[in-house]
Amino acid sequence: MARAKKKAKSEGTSLRDIERVSTGIAGLDEITHGGLIPKRAYLVRGKPGTGKTTIGLHFLTAGVAKGERVLCIALAEPAEEIRQNAESVGIDLSGVEFLDLSPTAEHFTEDESYDVFSSAEVEREPVTRQIVEAVEKLKPQRVFLDAITVFRYLAADAFQFRKQILSFIRYLVDSGATVVYTSEGSPEAPDYDLEFMSDGVIVMDLEAVGRMNRRTIAVTKFRGSHTLSGRHGVRLTDKGVEVFPRLVPEQHEREFIPETVPSGVPELDELLHGGIQRGTVTIITGPSGVGKTTLGLQFMKEAAGRGERSVIFTFEEHRSTLLFRSEAINIPVKAMTDRGTLGVVQIEPIQFTPDEFANLVRHEVEDNDAKIVMIDSLSGYRLSLLGEDLVRQIHRLVKYLRNMGVTVILVNEMEDIVGEEFKATDAGVSYLADCIVFIRYLEIEGELRKAIGVLKKRTGDFQKNLREYEITKYGLRVGKPIRGLRGLLSGTPEWEHDGHHHRRETD
Repeated sequence: MARAKKKAKSEGTSLRDIERVSTGIAGLDEITHGGLIPKRAYLVRGKPGTGKTTIGLHFLTAGVAKGERVLCIALAEPAEEIRQNAESVGIDLSGVEFLDLSPTAEHFTEDESYDVFSSAEVEREPVTRQIVEAVEKLKPQRVFLDAITVFRYLAADAFQFRKQILSFIRYLVDSGATVVYTSEGSPEAPDYDLEFMSDGVIVMDLEAVGRMNRRTIAVTKFRGSHTLSGRHGVRLTDKGVEVFPRLVPEQHEREFIPETVPSGVPELDELLHGGIQRGTVTIITGPSGVGKTTLGLQFMKEAAGRGERSVIFTFEEHRSTLLFRSEAINIPVKAMTDRGTLGVVQIEPIQFTPDEFANLVRHEVEDNDAKIVMIDSLSGYRLSLLGEDLVRQIHRLVKYLRNMGVTVILVNEMEDIVGEEFKATDAGVSYLADCIVFIRYLEIEGELRKAIGVLKKRTGDFQKNLREYEITKYGLRVGKPIRGLRGLLSGTPEWEHDGHHHRRETD
């Protein structure tokens, strides 16, 4: 680090001014605040199958794309196998130079060892001589070694290993290269000494959660720069590795006008004293089939008329079903999606981690300028958490959306259709809401009907009564305030007995 600082000072720059070296993975570059610091060495460690080699190959191909000279030193796996595996995940290594030092069949019959970089012995050792020749000939700007663990098994002892590897890394860095190398530490052969020698450490992990495998990445050491802390989501795809940085709401903010967002249904807007507010969170809560999603879509329909884009992330309902059902009640979802004023993103809950889902939301907000985001529903979102805490994750997501001036609608499903005890939510997220709208089934004289009301609204006043709520082929219909009934929140109200109404018994 001292050498890097001295060099930067002599050139009249600081570490913050130095152009970073992209890892070739957008999410990892975001975690490292722009990429790797050039002419330093970085360790990628983790169990087999976590994606370490693929990280290194992305690093090399990013250099090729910039016209740089890059070198892959294959120490464990033959170069041909690395090429084939890269091709299977869509990584083109045609511009990558290889030095294949992987063990061959002769290693089982000949007594060979690697003595890496005691410089006086370079000419005597064929392996180190090959490395020197390759580096001197190519003068690579990026070097990837896979895997440096091989040297540990071939070194005479731990002291010699550390001495040789430190010399090896210094040689590559002093030659002008940014170096990435992999290690597979184990209880029998831990690689903490490699962490000490490295300028940065990237840890890959793979754990079974139920019947799913969850991959994560964390930058646990990074000299000369801050990074995004914690574990971040990883997915191996047909295009290589994708990294999904953990959402940090405080790092995202944009200016917006906290104006009213109306629904376009006069009686509903009257109930809400104009509508809901931009940059706030509204929870729509109620039992299954009561019309929660339709209510949220009504706000999106009105927003589309203003030319604004909204997006619904649906965990519960198939996209085609949502389109068909909405068309039948005069909400033109297909026309809205065709015009780009509505995005409908179907989510398979067990296929997405919270970090992946947050990345989808960020794409809609930052790239597509979505003004309203609806998550349908919280119970479906909970399934994607793979054991993580719902409140913590949804808190982080909605705080980000608030900071970006997005109107958030969360759909919460209650199990009870009717009953004596009224609860706003089952998920314990009521504190997140600036506004809670509830829809309730009512049994009146043997007939099942619906009522809508507002439980709270932090940003303004609202009507305290309930109104009848109905979904028709012409769209939503919200009636006049319901009067003359008591016990509305119990689900089985009774007519009040006064001078104008006679109490009627329910069937």
